[in-house]
Amino acid sequence: MRPKRIINKQLGELLLDRGVINQAQLEKALSIQQEKGGLLGMILVGLGFAKEEDISISLTAQYGFPYLPLGNYKVSPEVAAIIPGRVAKKYLLVPIDRIGNDLTLAMFNPLDTRAIEDVELLSGCSVQAFVSTSSGIKRAIEKYYKAE
Repeated sequence: MRPKRIINKQLGELLLDRGVINQAQLEKALSIQQEKGGLLGMILVGLGFAKEEDISISLTAQYGFPYLPLGNYKVSPEVAAIIPGRVAKKYLLVPIDRIGNDLTLAMFNPLDTRAIEDVELLSGCSVQAFVSTSSGIKRAIEKYYKAE
């Protein structure tokens, strides 16, 4: 179940419109992506042209996923235990809350349908995905899965 796009623009266009990057930076990143592959957002971050937050916020505009800054949340051990640490690390996601049969996840890539399907199978819950930064998710994984 993929959310409806709110804006029909590519990530690079959104970042240009918001003044995060310029055309030359976008062209350089696209050239690297064409040559080596990878996600455009991560290439832009790696080049120092954009911050992770810029990418996450643009993804929320592009695809309609809400943005969730993880520093504001404390995950209960019961909720963290719903998803094994190896799954959280593999897909770069963290469970945030569970209400009834609904599980809220913070994900770096909420378009990863395989990750969502795996989490739904493991948890028996219906997943609602939020976008967060990869560094925020990695910090949360270290914090909530340190025993693994």
